[in-house]
Amino acid sequence: MGQPESREYRDIEHSELPPGQRLQRGWPVTHYGPVPKFKPDRWEFRVFGATADGEKHCWNHEEFSALPFDTVVADLHCVTKFSMLGAEWGGVAARTVLDLAPPAPGVTHVMVWAEYGYSANIRIKDFTDERTIFATHKGDDLLTAEHGFPLRLVVPHLYAWKGPKWVRGIEYMTADRRGFWEERGYHNIGDPWREQRYSYQEEPGDGPEL
Repeated sequence: MGQPESREYRDIEHSELPPGQRLQRGWPVTHYGPVPKFKPDRWEFRVFGATADGEKHCWNHEEFSALPFDTVVADLHCVTKFSMLGAEWGGVAARTVLDLAPPAPGVTHVMVWAEYGYSANIRIKDFTDERTIFATHKGDDLLTAEHGFPLRLVVPHLYAWKGPKWVRGIEYMTADRRGFWEERGYHNIGDPWREQRYSYQEEPGDGPEL
């Protein structure tokens, strides 16, 4: 359909804005609901659902913080039409979690779970992208609570609602189902280069089977 190539293959020095986006200086705070209070002694990151070994895998905050630290330079595109270009994100790469707690062969999607039961579904191929990261830092600084501390998911080639703040775990799924915003009218995939903002734009195969 003549769409631009996927964002993950672009040179960051030659970034372009997806359709309908505007360049943002600074980082606005956008989220639904209150900012949760971080309680490190109660915090736990879980991987569950269709894991390869059938078991649930858990890390407390100290254990998760000790996992290998990676950085990626990537854009952030908000569905509210602002884009930040060339931000550096630091944290635990999704591929690290995948190596430690692999999905079963039939897994097609991941549900990302965050505080207050918030959720976002993404395709396994989006989750396994080499630049998908569970971010703890932006640049040299820890994330602020308003921006998702202690952990937010960044999926650079999708709209930012697909990368929740205050992440607490992931669920491997063998069939797709919609997350919080997807149930409320947002597009099931959320590719900013195809301007996939709303569910009425979905084509056959974009959403879960009814």
